[in-house]
Amino acid sequence: MLQLLKEIILDTQNGRLFTGTHRRLEVTTVNQKATIIIGVRRCGKSTWLNQVIERLISEGVSKENILYINFFDDRLSLLNPGGLDKVLEAYYTIYPEKKIQEKVYCFFDEIQVIHGWEAFVDRVLRNENCEIYLTGSSAKMLSKEIATQMRGRALSWELFPFSFCEYMSHFNIGNHLPATSQQRHRTQNAFGNFSEQGGFPEVIGMDKQMRIKIHQEYVNSILFRDLIERYDISHPRAVVDLARRLLENVSSLYTLNGLTNYLQSLGHKVPKSSIADYITWFEDAYFLFTVRLFSASYGKSNANPKKIYSIDHAMIRSVTSGILVNSGHLLENIVYVALRRNKGDIYYYRTAASQEIDFLIQDQNQKLNLIQVCETLANPVTRQRETFSLESAMNELGLSDAMIVTREESEQITVKNGKITVIPIWKFLLGNLPESL
Repeated sequence: MLQLLKEIILDTQNGRLFTGTHRRLEVTTVNQKATIIIGVRRCGKSTWLNQVIERLISEGVSKENILYINFFDDRLSLLNPGGLDKVLEAYYTIYPEKKIQEKVYCFFDEIQVIHGWEAFVDRVLRNENCEIYLTGSSAKMLSKEIATQMRGRALSWELFPFSFCEYMSHFNIGNHLPATSQQRHRTQNAFGNFSEQGGFPEVIGMDKQMRIKIHQEYVNSILFRDLIERYDISHPRAVVDLARRLLENVSSLYTLNGLTNYLQSLGHKVPKSSIADYITWFEDAYFLFTVRLFSASYGKSNANPKKIYSIDHAMIRSVTSGILVNSGHLLENIVYVALRRNKGDIYYYRTAASQEIDFLIQDQNQKLNLIQVCETLANPVTRQRETFSLESAMNELGLSDAMIVTREESEQITVKNGKITVIPIWKFLLGNLPESL
């Protein structure tokens, strides 16, 4: 194993870095703390590490002071927790003069696959002259448990597939609000392509059939490697059928009872408690996300139906029949991911008259924002329904403004106690998120 690790270290140092498109992720490194980047598989975490490595080299850091290990490397599949110490042993066997004397920049990609990695990283930070960057595809790396195990020696950031701004940058299109009609048409056309292709970097620009095939492989990897294998699930087919059911109903409400009955109708004898675990693990893998009802009572919020969203809207198209998923659902999913990327607590809201508002955002200062998503307000009935629902919610919550995100329309609607801003999705994604976010 020692010889293999030495070969991997040297091959990486002498290899060509793929740095891709610059990501809009602002990370601040802190001395004696590991920097952890977390996100779904294939969202670009490894490429982000390469961007950091490229920056360090441009600042004068020698390639010899870069230690990079990808723990998804099949050759390291037999590496046990104790074997992590051999990583540094291999490095200092190559460069014994650097130990303690020079800072070594350690990049450990997908380290969460090695049980007990936390103690190893904590020990390295305490005993070696190192700066450490980690990536992982598990939200558990954000947890208080990790912070406890590492004695507070880690700071975590989330990385998502390309945002619309990053998608624009990928094609060298200015990712700011257009100033001319020509720029606006170009932006609208780019959003049309983004709507079709999604944000996973690898599939951007690929033809439809190849994109579908790769998306399906992503989902299979997430389900089998991040869930079924990791948690040794005894009903793997039930997990697959549950994931498909949720994706088919993205942007819609679900209940555990309803999902349990559905799986039982397919012949799966899975208890409701296991289904709750599966959904938690979907979220842990950054694959699916749930949104609860906004309520002062956590019990009421948790007992009510929840809404489901996916990490990527285009992936939904690639792995579902499309019968239950329409363009309005996908538009709402795009808005959700944009909100999720910008933090804040995300809920849906139900008025006293049972009118549903897609999103209620609560920031750290407890400020509330209401957002409704509607493909078009061209139909007078739709316009009246959406406006009245938002106005009712505004009155109940004491808010003077709200927002409707549409595909193309833009206007200001005056209501009795305030205003509703109607904004096209592309403008929303280019920086018109609620100010509090």
